[in-house]
Amino acid sequence: MPHDVLHQAPGGVRRIATPLSRGIFLGLLAASIGCPALAAQPLLQAPPQPVRIAIATAAEVEPVLAQRLKHAGFEQESASREARAMAHWVVDSGDSKGMPFAIVDKKDAKVFVFDADGRLRGAAPALLGQAVGDDAVPGIGDRALSTILPAERTTPAGRFVASLDRNLQGKEILWVDYGGAVSMHPVVSAKPAERRLQRLATPTSLDNRISYGCINVPAQFFNMVVRPAFTGTSGIVYVLPETRSAQLLFGSYEVAAPAGL
Repeated sequence: MPHDVLHQAPGGVRRIATPLSRGIFLGLLAASIGCPALAAQPLLQAPPQPVRIAIATAAEVEPVLAQRLKHAGFEQESASREARAMAHWVVDSGDSKGMPFAIVDKKDAKVFVFDADGRLRGAAPALLGQAVGDDAVPGIGDRALSTILPAERTTPAGRFVASLDRNLQGKEILWVDYGGAVSMHPVVSAKPAERRLQRLATPTSLDNRISYGCINVPAQFFNMVVRPAFTGTSGIVYVLPETRSAQLLFGSYEVAAPAGL
């Protein structure tokens, strides 16, 4: 023990510390010169102190994880890995800014609508743009439908602020990309040869590419799910890409899967 510390210590401490330091010195000396007599003298040792280890219990950890990692609820609805990952990211990151949101999975031709907290309101098949692609042709929203070539009929991918409105015929729609003239609306079956209602009913998504770019959904789904979710508020529609990754397009990240899944 340093001399200045001993000098400043109370008398009782000095009485204990002095023989302690002498014992340590003699023990070291004995070890260095090989003196068994000195080495045999017991050294004064302070009693061991218990080591305190902080271990968080499950009750303490789980609320923290629940707060940090949030997930969308798909209930029993089937969904692709990409759609699930996107919905979990939206909820975990708060990207929808407290608004309801919808995810359009173009590969599976399916739409999912969620409350702001990630609870699933409903899901349904959808008809999408005829052409494969994720980018809208510049200025396509100002062109007549008759001038839009089949290769230009894409449903653009991206994050869109959407709101309910009415089209020129007075029918209610959900504007997704106003500049690109892309909306979500009840399926239009004015041309029987297109068999749009039948396409929605088939179990495969291979025949769901028929529109000019708009997202056609069953009328009941629009009236019972889309309209209530977006009434009185705007929302976010995420159209998943099919030619590049969602991480590149949205800057999203993987969220750990919910427990039990």
